[in-house]
Amino acid sequence: MSDSVALDPVDLQILRLLQNDARTTYRELAAEVGVAASTCLDRVARLRRSGVILGDQLRLDPAKLGRGLQALLLVQVRPHRRELIGPFVDRIRSLPESRALFHLTGPDDYLVQVAVADAADLQRLVLDEFTSRREVARVDTRLIFQQWECGPLLPPAAS
Repeated sequence: MSDSVALDPVDLQILRLLQNDARTTYRELAAEVGVAASTCLDRVARLRRSGVILGDQLRLDPAKLGRGLQALLLVQVRPHRRELIGPFVDRIRSLPESRALFHLTGPDDYLVQVAVADAADLQRLVLDEFTSRREVARVDTRLIFQQWECGPLLPPAAS
């Protein structure tokens, strides 16, 4: 069973525009998609109620906040049991360095994106917050040289 929501071309254009700039006003959105501002407001409200729009985000530059080094940590947890996973996930999500956490298939159980001050800070984080945990069997670190934003997320094109 699919959780997808039926979206018409106007909905898709609204989503495309809001993903490019979530601060776009309803008046600007309405003019761009060719509907009345009240109609646009109703459509955005419906998209929020249906769970298509989950919220608005403020993006910050980690380097300007003193966290100029970003890395991906591939973490293997052993044993991989539910009673260990909850506390592990809660702890990693609570760390100020954590930017994103993914539960994976394959040899690594988690991928954690982190932002730290420098290499010494990354080493401290890995040793004190990851490998010091009994359930963490291995941490493999990859530095992020550069990151790009991608296009807006839209449903697959109809065949």
